[in-house]
Amino acid sequence: MTFARVMIFSLFVLLAFTGFANILPQVQGDPPAEEEINTGSLDMAGMIALGERLFTGKGTCTLCHNNLGRAPDLLMDDLSQTLPSRLVDARYEGVAKGKNGAGAIEEYLLESMREPSKFVVAGYGKKGTNDTVSPMPVVNKAPVSLSDIEMNAITAFLQNKAGFDPTVPLPSAGEAPAADASDDGDEEDGPATDAVAAIEKFGCSTCHDLEGSEADLGPKLNGIGKRMDDAAIAKSILDPNAQIAEGFEADLMPQDFGEQMRVSELNLIVDYLKKLPE
Repeated sequence: MTFARVMIFSLFVLLAFTGFANILPQVQGDPPAEEEINTGSLDMAGMIALGERLFTGKGTCTLCHNNLGRAPDLLMDDLSQTLPSRLVDARYEGVAKGKNGAGAIEEYLLESMREPSKFVVAGYGKKGTNDTVSPMPVVNKAPVSLSDIEMNAITAFLQNKAGFDPTVPLPSAGEAPAADASDDGDEEDGPATDAVAAIEKFGCSTCHDLEGSEADLGPKLNGIGKRMDDAAIAKSILDPNAQIAEGFEADLMPQDFGEQMRVSELNLIVDYLKKLPE
């Protein structure tokens, strides 16, 4: 009798997980294509537009820079006042210290992307660090992996939003737009073929402490396989607002992973998460 109950329960879990997987619209389709940047014809207006798309898209900036209080709301703040105030903050010791003008703003913004803990705005540091450690990932490394051109584009977008004339250089015709030395030739537009690649592709370690990222914007997932079955883990990815972990807020996690992931990638992530040790 016990064996029969176990078999029935296992069959139910398998059917439920299959049902969640089948709501993914891209089972057979390709994921959104990486934007190809034509560096030879990119003028400053194009850089600004590209920067805005990166800020709200690949750069994942709006995951934290929004009105939920996890980071300064760069889209709503008056950057003409906010950015110059950073340079005269008594705690700031970065490369733009003592400087002013658009060029100093460029240096500050690029530094904040490459070395986010160099200066942490008061109230936005990791808990328990007294605002000395930033929760923001280094954006030119995995999982975000922005190129120099892409960081310059975001800088141009923010400089323009602050009312400054962008000072970043335009890319040359032969400059590679988004190549990363750590890619090892992997095709970015294909499906992830292992769990770590899937974790990086969808930025999971930006918010969760996975693969040594030490991120704490999202809950720790260690031992989740003991608390949730495969179907529940899949649902938490596809419908993250259905059940919010205690101490965390709704809308932190993207709501459109069902549109971005292949079933195979979802399965890789679920299998990875359920095996995390406590």
